[in-house]
Amino acid sequence: MTLVKVEKQDQIAIVTIDNPPMNALSAAVKEELRETFFQINADDEVLVVILTGAGQKAFMAGADIKELPQRIGNANLVPQTMRNHEMFNSIDFSLKSTIAVLNGYTLGGGCELALTCDLRIAEEHAFLGVPEVKLGLLPGAGGTQRLPRLIGEARAKELLFTGNHISAEEAMRIGLVNRVVPTGEGLEAAIKLARKICNNSPSALKNIKQAVDEGLELPFMKALENEAELFQDLFLKEDVKEGVQAFLEKRKPQFKRN
Repeated sequence: MTLVKVEKQDQIAIVTIDNPPMNALSAAVKEELRETFFQINADDEVLVVILTGAGQKAFMAGADIKELPQRIGNANLVPQTMRNHEMFNSIDFSLKSTIAVLNGYTLGGGCELALTCDLRIAEEHAFLGVPEVKLGLLPGAGGTQRLPRLIGEARAKELLFTGNHISAEEAMRIGLVNRVVPTGEGLEAAIKLARKICNNSPSALKNIKQAVDEGLELPFMKALENEAELFQDLFLKEDVKEGVQAFLEKRKPQFKRN
């Protein structure tokens, strides 16, 4: 059974997790996501990746709880956990632009998976949260690190300490999601946004993501130096010639596609 399905529309790859009833993050789903993003990251034709869940109940309602008892008492979980990080990092560190469509419950590992994407679109019925504390655990797939980097330390700690679920509207208010759309319209909104992104320079998109992501981990002056190098790099690419010439000629640029 294929648990992760991929559909390509021009330069957009739509990745759908299909593990009913709630698209749980089982070991099998992790492995299929790992292989899927290995292939997508190597595909020069893809500029934008949309990640969502099948159905309308859940983007991903968290880890497969049935797999947790076998880990209790295991004092050697660090290597396995770090292997899980490799999969999440393959999305987070991808040079593609990534959009998560949260079409229902986005909890625990599902919320952590959504955090690896650049942008998040939530349908209005979605609920988000990191309830691991209620199981005596912490979010072990990067949630304690990515969440405070996105919404700030205090707000992140409140969600982490309480394990509370929040609505899509509340998630947008605190910056956890970019926008909220009516139920059933998340994928359409993501495709529309992805197409708008695809109209722009592939080289510039890659360097923008690199500048932002790397800059967040650097002291400010070092981040500016990194930005300057990435800025210079673009002046050596064909896209800038086309972009500037198109502007001067008052026409739409035709950037070279891979």
